[in-house]
Amino acid sequence: MSAHEPPATLAAFFTDGHLTSIPRKPARRTALLEHLAGSLFDPARSYTEQEVNEALLTVHSDTSMLRRYLVEALLLTRTRDGSSYRRTAAADLGAPTDRTGPATRTAPVGPINPIGPTDAHPPAA
Repeated sequence: MSAHEPPATLAAFFTDGHLTSIPRKPARRTALLEHLAGSLFDPARSYTEQEVNEALLTVHSDTSMLRRYLVEALLLTRTRDGSSYRRTAAADLGAPTDRTGPATRTAPVGPINPIGPTDAHPPAA
């Protein structure tokens, strides 16, 4: 598998190296986003929005959607003003490796519950 070639589990979403559809299932979408972040962005540098768009354009024309998904999945971070982006440690999960075992998550991927534990109840009146 080359750096940009998708793993077999994601191959159905690509044709000739271009992303043809976005998975609807959250686990597959996360795997896709991890693959894109890990193969398109170097963790050792920052990117301008234009550079992020140019990298994403190599696989899909809707760069703003992919950029938003990557940020929401915590695979790319951006400065408050949106002028600079950086790949996060969570994105390393999708990078091509020589490992044969499953990847271990080192950071949460996805939304964080802002309310708190599900068993928390307000005090009775």
